[in-house]
Amino acid sequence: MDAAFAEYLDEFTRRDWETLAPDAVTDPVRVAVVGLGWFAREWALPGIARSAYTEATVVTDVDAAAVESVAAERDLTGVTPDEFRSGAVADEYDAVYVATPNATHLEYVEAAAGQGKAVLCEKPLEVTPERARRLVSACRDADVPLMVGYRMQTDPAVRRLRDLLDAGVAGEVTHVHATMSQTMLGELGSDTDQWRLDPELSGGCAVMDLGVYPLNTTRFALGADPVRVSGRTRSEHEAFADVDEHASFRLDFPGDVDALCTVSQNAQHASRLEVTGTDARLILDPAFYEREDRGFAVVRDGTRVDVDFEQVHQIEEEFAYFGHQLLAGEPFHPDGEHALTDMDALAGVYESAETGEPVDLGDAK
Repeated sequence: MDAAFAEYLDEFTRRDWETLAPDAVTDPVRVAVVGLGWFAREWALPGIARSAYTEATVVTDVDAAAVESVAAERDLTGVTPDEFRSGAVADEYDAVYVATPNATHLEYVEAAAGQGKAVLCEKPLEVTPERARRLVSACRDADVPLMVGYRMQTDPAVRRLRDLLDAGVAGEVTHVHATMSQTMLGELGSDTDQWRLDPELSGGCAVMDLGVYPLNTTRFALGADPVRVSGRTRSEHEAFADVDEHASFRLDFPGDVDALCTVSQNAQHASRLEVTGTDARLILDPAFYEREDRGFAVVRDGTRVDVDFEQVHQIEEEFAYFGHQLLAGEPFHPDGEHALTDMDALAGVYESAETGEPVDLGDAK
């Protein structure tokens, strides 16, 4: 591999967005965490604590016992959802992180916007494009910043992949392959009474919960948005009777670049993104899960280089970016408008699966 290639891999984990000195931050952004599921407890709260730019101060959840235990364990203020929505302790936080079931994002973001608080909302933004647009409008009307939780965009491996594509290392991109699968009822617990299996709360399962990762990461890496989608979904087991268990979809990007994606909530654990160009292939494997180290490889002219780099805490990087941009007065890249494109694409996949026809995203309903 040549020197130009090596240049882009120097200081692999550098934060190319960082302009403030972390050790100079004396007043980090105070964050209220809404929703205390396993991800918030095991990853978001530790990520907030690890970031020099953020600190958690308030927690809330419909599970009162979870609020009580987390608040006591971390010395935080615990409130009920009603108390949060009323702004009872609004003077104790500057921003709100929403990590509740998809269909409840809107109500909590509207409350946060009404209190004048910056928002970091998990993806997908809501269960339908219409509700997602209401959410974005709530923040716009209140003039509060909205970031959407696309943690892959702040992962150094993804940012270096994008750098290499922008530098032309892969040549002209021809196609993308991405896959993400897990045994959901094994890795996330065996309880079938959970919100991901309730279409009213989740909006769907494999496509909404997993498909958003290859979709958005490909958009970010290519710096482009799909113009057409087609998809197929299927469910084989009783637990997934009301939602999609497996899915495959194609994203048509400008320049006749296709991204072929497969996702499953009931298959062997896998996580991979491969971008193929006329000169090289760039590979992330593992790619998408927060709980496993990222792998990065470049294959060019018959030579494969596996890049050895210091792994980062992916959620720390996300919250560091969130807090940094607020303190620096800088905008977010993954904002609400950016997320609406994903919502239209996800809806388009479901529409295509139902009709058997591709969906132009300008016509997605």
